[in-house]
Amino acid sequence: MSRIHDMPALAQRPDRLEAEHYNLWRRARRRLGSPIRLSLEGMHGVELILEDRAWVCVNTLQNDLPILAWVDFEESRRPGIHAPVPCRLNYYHFAASKYRAKALEVGMRELRRRIEERRWGRGAG
Repeated sequence: MSRIHDMPALAQRPDRLEAEHYNLWRRARRRLGSPIRLSLEGMHGVELILEDRAWVCVNTLQNDLPILAWVDFEESRRPGIHAPVPCRLNYYHFAASKYRAKALEVGMRELRRRIEERRWGRGAG
């Protein structure tokens, strides 16, 4: 999202995306295209936008204001597809850390659902 480059991050930390999540996204990107926008069940007004260069958790009630973003994926640094992908995690909201784990968990569940729907010919979701 070009928008995150215009927003100052409150903090930036080294992080990593688990291989299971990153590989699922790669499969989804081939089948569903990019970007992929996911509504997060149980997280009112929060969506996860998966793009090639960033995964951004946004507040849809505030004009897609970023909450947090995984950026700078270093796929070449992992020894194989079984290993996590190093990246950086930008925090744009004072309470962003409470969204991190749940956004990934719910987002990956929704991504699996969309892939299954596409696989069985039920549309893109």
